[in-house]
This record gives sequence, C-alpha cells and structure tokens, in this order.
Amino acid sequence: MAEKAVSRKQSANAIRALSMDAVQKAKSGHPGAPMGMADIAQVLWCDFLTHNPGDPNWFNRDRFVLSNGHGSMLIYSLLHLTGYDLSVDDLQQFRQFDSKTPGHPEYGYTPGVETTTGPLGQGLANGVGMAIAEKTLAAQFNREGHEVVDHNTYVFAGDGCLMEGISHEVCSLAGTLNLGKLIVFYDDNGISIDGEVEQWFADDTGKRFEAYGWQVLSVDGHDPEAISDAINQGINESARPTLISCKTIIGFGSPNKQGTAATHGAPLGDEEIAATREALDWPHAPFVIPVEIKQAWDATEQGFTAESAWKEKLVIYEEEYPELAMELVRRLKGQLPGHFSTMANEFIAKCQLSDDNISSRKASQNSIEAYAALLPELIGGSADLTGSNLTNWSGSSAISAKADGNYIYYGVREFGMSAIATGMALHGGFIPYTATFLIFMEYARNAVRMSALMKQQSIFVYTHDSIGQGEDGPTHQPIEQLASLRSTPNMSVWRPCDNVESAVAWKAAIEKQDGPTSLVFSRQNLPHQARSDEQVQAISRGAYILKDCDSEPTVIVLATGSEVAISLAAVESLQAEGVKARLVSIPCVDVFEAQDAEYIEQVLPNAVRQRVAVEAAGVDYWRKFVGLDGKVVGMHSFGESAPGAVLMEHFGFTAENIIASVKSFG
Repeated sequence: MAEKAVSRKQSANAIRALSMDAVQKAKSGHPGAPMGMADIAQVLWCDFLTHNPGDPNWFNRDRFVLSNGHGSMLIYSLLHLTGYDLSVDDLQQFRQFDSKTPGHPEYGYTPGVETTTGPLGQGLANGVGMAIAEKTLAAQFNREGHEVVDHNTYVFAGDGCLMEGISHEVCSLAGTLNLGKLIVFYDDNGISIDGEVEQWFADDTGKRFEAYGWQVLSVDGHDPEAISDAINQGINESARPTLISCKTIIGFGSPNKQGTAATHGAPLGDEEIAATREALDWPHAPFVIPVEIKQAWDATEQGFTAESAWKEKLVIYEEEYPELAMELVRRLKGQLPGHFSTMANEFIAKCQLSDDNISSRKASQNSIEAYAALLPELIGGSADLTGSNLTNWSGSSAISAKADGNYIYYGVREFGMSAIATGMALHGGFIPYTATFLIFMEYARNAVRMSALMKQQSIFVYTHDSIGQGEDGPTHQPIEQLASLRSTPNMSVWRPCDNVESAVAWKAAIEKQDGPTSLVFSRQNLPHQARSDEQVQAISRGAYILKDCDSEPTVIVLATGSEVAISLAAVESLQAEGVKARLVSIPCVDVFEAQDAEYIEQVLPNAVRQRVAVEAAGVDYWRKFVGLDGKVVGMHSFGESAPGAVLMEHFGFTAENIIASVKSFG
C-alpha cells in the first residue's frame, strides 16, 4: 500500500513539475491550481476516466472539463502524460503564438480539450449541458441491454467558478433535473488573486449544494484513497449530481509560496522551482519525465480497448435496432436528414402563398413546428418566457427529473441557459435552441460570445426586438444589442420582416454548422410581403431587392424587420412622385456580406450613394452601408413607455419621415 501511495505521489508530481516548468519558460501563467489539484487529477485520470488518447473524439468517452481554465497546464500535462497528440515540444510552447497549448484551454486547438474555458463558471455550465445531453440522448436511444450512450461528465472548478453567479443558475438546474452522471470537483484552496477568499467568500458551499439537491462529499484533496472513495460514491449515485469538495493547498510542493496567492497567477521563479524540486524529491531536469512514470500514465492501450468494446456493443445494437442505430450515427455526425432541405423549401413556399399578417415571433413558432417534426435533434428551451418567445411546438415535451423530452424550462437563467446550450452542442447529437427577450441577451452576453468563439451551432431566439414592444418601457426595449451581436465573429444575425423571411432564417440557422445564429423576432404583427419566386430564393443570400424602380435607382432604402413595411410604403410613395427609389430588405447582414461581389453590386450599386437605412435600433452600425453622407432612421436614445405604435411614430419610424430623409438629399 505504501509503495502504491509513493507511485501515485510521483505520478502527481509529474503534473506539478511540467506545470511549473512550462509557466516558468513562458514567464506567464498559473502554476498554483495544477500543483494543488494534481493528486485529484491523478486518481481521476488513472483510475476512473474512460477515454481514448488515440481517438479524442470517440463519442462514448467521459467528458472532462477544466472550468478553472487559468490552470490550463493541468489539462495539458494530463493530455501529454496519458498519450494524446501533445508533445513535450508543445508543452514548451505554452502560451506562445500558434501553439497547441494556449493560455487557457481552447476548443479545437488541443486534442482532448472539450470546451474553451477561462471566463469562470462557464466550463461548469458547459458541463451541465453535456450531462443533460448525455441523459437525454441515452433516453432516446438506449434500449434494455443496449446502453450505447453511457458516460460521465467530470468538472474541475475553483472558488472563482463558484463565486460567479452562473454557477448558481446551472447548479440549481442540475440538481432539479437529477443529473446523476455529473461529478464536480471543487478545488477548495481558499485562495484567489486578491488573497484569502474568506474575506469575501464565506459561503457554506456544502449546504448550498445540498439545497440544490446535490450529493455533497468532502475530502482531503491530497489523499488519493479518500478521493477514490468519493469518486466511487459519485458514480454510484444515479439520481443526484455530486460535488466533491476537495481541501487542497494551492501551489502544493512550493516550500515558500504554497498556500498563498503568490502561486496563483505568476511563475514561481528559478530559485523557488529548484526548492520545489527538492521538496517533492523530483531531481529530473525541466520537462523530463522518467520512463516508468510516463508508462504508468499512458492510457493509449486502455483507451483503445474501451472504445473497441463500445464498438462491439454498437454492432450488436445495429443488428437489433438498425433504424435507431442509423439515426444515432447520423446525429453524432451532425448530418441533417436528406429530405430536410427539400421539405423546408416546400414550407417556405407555402408561407409565401399565405397572407399571414403575424408577428415574426409567431412566424418563428410556425417554423419550429414545421422543422422540429423533421429534426429530432432539435432541443429547445426558454428562460421562463415560453409563452412570450413562442418556442414550444405541438411535439414539445418537458425534460425534468422524472421525464425525458426535448424542451427545457430553464427558469429565469439567461446566462446559464446559453452556456448550457453550448455544452449540449459540444457534446454532440443535438441542435440546441434557446430563447429570451432580445434585451436580456445582455445577461447572457459572454456565453453567447463563447459559443461564437468555439464556432458551435447554437440557435439563440430573441423576441421583443425593439421599441415596438411598447409599454414595458426602456428597460425592456433593445437599442444597442443588434450591433453587438452583428459585430461578433462567427455569429449570424437574422432580423426577418415577415413569415417568409422567418422561415428562411430558421432554415439557415439549422443548416449553419460553423457557428451560432441569433434569430431576432418582433412582438407586434408584421404584414406579409408579396414576392416573386426569384425574390423568395434570394432571401437566403441575406439581402435582396424587395421593391425596385423601372430603371437604375437614384436612392436606395435599406431596412430590416418591422421597419421593412413602413419603408415599402415610403418607397412606393416616392416612386409615385417619380423618384427612382429601390427598397432592399436585408434580414442578415453577415450572410449578405459573404456573397460574391457581383451580387452585392447588383443589390447595392456602388454608384448609388444616396442611401437611407431604417432600423429601430442604434444608428452607427449602418454607417458602413450608407456612409457618412447617408441617412439612418434609427434610435439615438433609449426608448420610452407607451404603446408600441405611439413610440414608433414618436421616434420617427414612419413612411413620412423616411420620405423626408430621402428628400433631404436635395
């Protein structure tokens, strides 16, 4: 037993050595958390974690999330030691340009990294999303004797993760949903950047999580046997998620700095590293791992065996349930059904034949009804606003502690909801969509950004999109949010003007797999627009000519969403007066800007400099289309509380004001 403990300690010390050496070489980083959590990581990764270094994307692997992402050298050390494609040279390039070991774990840069972490608490939220996805997918596909979806989600989290409000949002929901395969390790080291956290974080964390409905265990984070027992208890608890509170010493092994904030976010320094090597009985040179320790860590053979056994299970499953197996494989590959595009186009054509004068949020619900019936991978939800966002459909069934379904009632948790959806997208097998009012995107802004940063397919439904929603007043009326979303890389933003553009927007969001989409819808009814078949087809290009003049235009009006109708009325009046005016509907700027130069010139001829943009939002964004000499009919202030129609007129969103703006060109 003593020999095994020494072996464990030396294995854990390999993490400590690699972490302090890489941070020192980079002259930047956080050695404290990796050194403090090394013993926990050693037990989990060597004895419990099911994964395959030879195939990091094997579906039925356990998910491991380092939510306290500043401790990135912990996961890099683990990946290197267990046999992933991450060399010593990669470790020596820690935090350097174009390396596989960036300053915080980045999805897509490093094999084995499940999600980008850094903004504290969001990795934990992603982990909750992964656990929801696992549980839901298992319910949809597992059959008696055939558990082809069966894996755990493990999360490392620190004090900062639990101080962030998002941890409350997601951990409360995780307990409510009985996510028994979620196990979170809390690195209770009592230290953050500013020092000893008891001065500002005196919560009874255990009681807090017990109140959420979690199993709560407490261990010495440097006692391998206690850690192992706790993990077993977590695995055996099938109903409740588990929090293992691990009392650790930050920077463990550093004689003069351990237990202090000095190890949190700065290199130890050459002298202290030398002293740490002596204290840990680690005589090896920087980045050198003895062969016997490397062999003890190597998980390649074990991982290959685990994946091979699962593949054998899958073959038997395919024989007994061929249609289910085919559907599972399709969804895990992220492939849409072959008939989706054709049937979606038929639905769009049907919408054009109608004359539905409905709000675009209702048009959105109609689109969900049509598309969700074709796509069992769509998993929806709303932040306590289902009846306002209109994100449910006839086939919606609630996910709860006792029921499996395809719709999540998130409660008032916009931030947590958005990060959970990203976790589901990362897990695979689902296309998540979530909803709230556009103004409350602000609560979720960083989670939305992280989804875009990782290029994950998450569909954000935002309703009540302008001052047009009326009486709730400026607290609920978005002004600057559209510009913020549109300026986010990898994000598509659609603001449709009627039922047809809404249907096209939903289809585009479902087909976009290289990033998230924001679908922005109105509360108020919008008139259906007449279009030719050619115009309907052009909607998918992001912008198109909705109303043209007989010859080349002298003025172009650009509009989105609810402002298209009033812009059309203005253009028709101008044309009646002999003005050569063109109306361009531009529901999705980023898609339009990605079109070929010939099409862009066709819609917006560069020679036509008299341009007026119309949108009930901040004006500055539209300057890139109209120029400094162009006009923007938009918002220069926050809104007011009054009926929507009154506000639209008060703030100048009328055909008369648009006409006046055009005539002001002289």
